[in-house]
Amino acid sequence: CRSSKILCSLMFIIFWIYRPVVILEIGVAVLVAVFLLVYLATRYNPPKDPLFYVFAEFSFTCVIDLTSALEYDGYTSGFMEFYQKTGEPYLGTPYAIMMCYWDGIVHFILYLMLIHRMSNRQQYRTLGLFWAGSLCANMIVFVPGIVVGKNDSEINPAFWLNMPFLLVPIWGAVSLFSRPRDMPLVGASKAEREQKKALIWRPLDLLFVVYLVAAMGFTIFRGLAVLDCPLEILNRYVTEYEPYLKDPVGFPKVMMLLLLFHALPMLGSFAYGLCTPGCTWMLDWTVYFAGAILQCQWSHIGASLHPRTAEMYRIPITTLVPVLLLNLLYAVGPVLLALRCKREPDYFLSIINCLIGTTVFQWVPVNLVIT
Repeated sequence: CRSSKILCSLMFIIFWIYRPVVILEIGVAVLVAVFLLVYLATRYNPPKDPLFYVFAEFSFTCVIDLTSALEYDGYTSGFMEFYQKTGEPYLGTPYAIMMCYWDGIVHFILYLMLIHRMSNRQQYRTLGLFWAGSLCANMIVFVPGIVVGKNDSEINPAFWLNMPFLLVPIWGAVSLFSRPRDMPLVGASKAEREQKKALIWRPLDLLFVVYLVAAMGFTIFRGLAVLDCPLEILNRYVTEYEPYLKDPVGFPKVMMLLLLFHALPMLGSFAYGLCTPGCTWMLDWTVYFAGAILQCQWSHIGASLHPRTAEMYRIPITTLVPVLLLNLLYAVGPVLLALRCKREPDYFLSIINCLIGTTVFQWVPVNLVIT
């Protein structure tokens, strides 16, 4: 009966491991262990910025997310099966799969770049803002979408492992926004000349304003569509163009409401910033917003086309091209706007005339105190 005792012990261990609470405990233990490894590895040359530990820790979870997505799509097997069943079954939804691809590829690359810049004492604030916008939008849609969608019955204790990934990037964003900007040296005459130009004489900015107004209309349109507005044009759009907006998983509805109540005011603010000189906040918020929109649209478009999505909720073949064009324009526009603001910031900077007699001025935010 030695063999029977061993068999009983194995069955007990398997039963114990597959308990939902134990999955949570194991997850917490793994995160703590990774943090301790990073801390011990850098104890003789500790990083000055605590975000270093965040990026190192989260880069480990990126590998887990990528493995999960690959396993659900059939490219690998046997790595995440126990966690998918007992931990977070909703990771098998098309939206979550696309989200995991983004985290496992884009966020992983961002973490490596940020860690490299930190190690070499290079500027990383702008790249960090893009990361913060991307991960904040990711989790703000993902966590509420689980609760309000059809997967609410699949919530296990492992659900709480998502909380650090929701709260830490918010703290990271606040930390990065509070740091001084990497302001360029700009010729005073050039900047003054640029800020005196009316919008009509700045064709690129005029084009961006037109785009932002159109994006605001599209945001309102889709927001009303998920709120079951009875207008015929909205019902027709959902039925013939983007039926995924009505998918009961909850993620598309939460995303459209996020865009309606948060992205819409920001789009309007950006249009104002392009018409009013000296809006230094444009240099930061356009980067943060670009990361958020790019992540949201990647997950939304991917889930709309994913084979795991029920056929009735996928984009119809007959309207595939216009829907993809609309969504791609909605995703790429903020990225181009952020690039425009960072490459030619003259119009958005405020001058402090403290270097009389020089031809080059340091441009700083209006709220920066000079002592």
